[in-house]
Amino acid sequence: MPPQHLPIVLILAGNDPSGGAGLAADTAAVLSLGGHPAPVVTALTVQDTAKVQRFESVAPSLVVEQARAVLEDMPVAAVKIGMLGTASVVEAVHGVLRDYPRLPVVLDPVLRGGGGGELSDPDTLEALRCLLLPQATLLTPNLPEALALAPGADGCDASGAALRELGAEYVLITGGHAEGGEVVNRLYSPHGGCDTASWPRLPGEFHGSGCTLAAAAATFIAQGETPPAAARAAQRYAWNALNAAHRLGLGQLIPDRLFWARDRDTST
Repeated sequence: MPPQHLPIVLILAGNDPSGGAGLAADTAAVLSLGGHPAPVVTALTVQDTAKVQRFESVAPSLVVEQARAVLEDMPVAAVKIGMLGTASVVEAVHGVLRDYPRLPVVLDPVLRGGGGGELSDPDTLEALRCLLLPQATLLTPNLPEALALAPGADGCDASGAALRELGAEYVLITGGHAEGGEVVNRLYSPHGGCDTASWPRLPGEFHGSGCTLAAAAATFIAQGETPPAAARAAQRYAWNALNAAHRLGLGQLIPDRLFWARDRDTST
């Protein structure tokens, strides 16, 4: 594919120095699937494969300048949003997206690190709920995040419906935090349907699994897939990346986003 035809994914996320999550994970997933990543740094984190220690958000004006520099220069085909950290950064991103209403947006509402530790301030949740959910083409929370965003809901289906009512077009709630031999993910769509996908539960805990899924979905959408088709393809890609994960540190496993390039059969 000629470089000028590469689907460009604008990524807004925090930097994880372990390379397991955040911008590094998103960039690897987009590249792996044939897209071109355009990474905008929203926060600097101090974390390893075990937990988050602290973070500092980038100034909202600098986040805006980074994003607009890309959007005014390149034909961005989709936007992937991860960690934003503070309500002020959420507001800044909302302002940018308002000028590009036709751009599909995949929103991974990162609130905490997979191994523990806060990745947002107390006001971020409400800002995400009010400002970015209505701009999301596809929202990809895990169940704890979905329940936090829809505090009146008492389960997966109720939170999926509530998040749709708040404005997200499609809502993919992942079930990795539940128990059982399978991980059950549920996609809630505009017509009220629910598409369920089950995946064999893999042993261990993973650093950056949500980032991998959301970045993959954004890339498939950038390539022209519908959100439901992108969600299905992204789940398969993420499962295979997790199945080929490496223990590179003392904490969680890091998904291998380039599993297909290794000299072994890991696909399903």
